[in-house]
Formats: sequence, C-alpha cells, structure tokens
Amino acid sequence: MTSYRRPIAAGATWFFTVNCARRQGNRLLVEHIEQLRDVFRAVRQRHPFHIDAIVVLPEHLHCIWTLPPGDTDFGRRWALIKAGFSRAIPAQEHRSASRIRRGERGVWQRRFWEHLIRDQDDLSRHVDYIHWNPVKHGWVRRVGDWPHSSFHQYVRRGIYPEDWCGGVARTMDGGEWGE
Repeated sequence: MTSYRRPIAAGATWFFTVNCARRQGNRLLVEHIEQLRDVFRAVRQRHPFHIDAIVVLPEHLHCIWTLPPGDTDFGRRWALIKAGFSRAIPAQEHRSASRIRRGERGVWQRRFWEHLIRDQDDLSRHVDYIHWNPVKHGWVRRVGDWPHSSFHQYVRRGIYPEDWCGGVARTMDGGEWGE
C-alpha cells in the first residue's frame, strides 16, 4: 500500500473535504446534525481549533480550520470527529467485508482531502466555495437557504450580503473553485 504523505505546517489554516462512505441517496449528516455538532464541540474542547468556515451537506462536508500555534495534528481531530459521530448514531449502514474484518463502521470514507491555505486570496476562494456548495449540488437555489452553513455567520458579521450570489444558478469554474 502506498504511504500517503500530508504536508506539515504548525498553526496553519486548512481546507478539508470529508465524505460519507456512501454518498448516493445518503442524508446521514443532516439527519443527525445535532450529534455532529456535539462531536465537533467535544473534540474542540479537548483539541482546540478554530472553524473559519463550514458547510454540512447530507453526505459530505467542507470546512476550513485554523490550528493553534505549534499544532499540526488535524488528523487526530478528524479521527476523533469521525469516531465520535459514528458512535453517536444508530448502526444501520452497510459495511463491506473489509470494514467488518477491521471492526469499522461504514459511516465515513477512510481518508479525507486537505489543502493548506496559502494566502488571503486562497482563503477567500475556499470560503466562497464552501458557501456556494449547497447550490452547486442542487440542494437549494440560494446560498442563504441552506441552514447548515457558516454563511449565516458571515452575513451577521457583514462579510457577505444576505443575497450573496443572488438566486441565479451559475457555473463555477473547477480551476477556480476546485473540490
């Protein structure tokens, strides 16, 4: 098996995509949003990090975190979040033979995708991508209509107008908004 290498940057800001094991027709994350919030809170109490932006969709989530100075261990935090959420919900998911052998639940994909935020422009593009994501996937027509998003906090803080991106569906260039 190939050894996967992740960049190391203490106290850095990171963009993440974390997927459920089965995406098709899955609404697990929004059906159990309170359990997910509780697990995030518990992990943040023991292993602090700042959530700069987040969107939780039915079967995946995107977020941007900033770790404390000197800290590089986002992997432990994700492991704790995934395990805590898996324990908090009923065991009803399909499990592959491999997951059964390893004693794993079948809630999450084993890995996640991370991107080290390089500068303010990179951060702004990723925050926009996060907030646009429910429209991109067809869950809502207007960004503000999706309840499980930090977009609403950004509106309250005056960073975005309430009608950001209007209600008009638009195509985002994969090179500019990549997932």
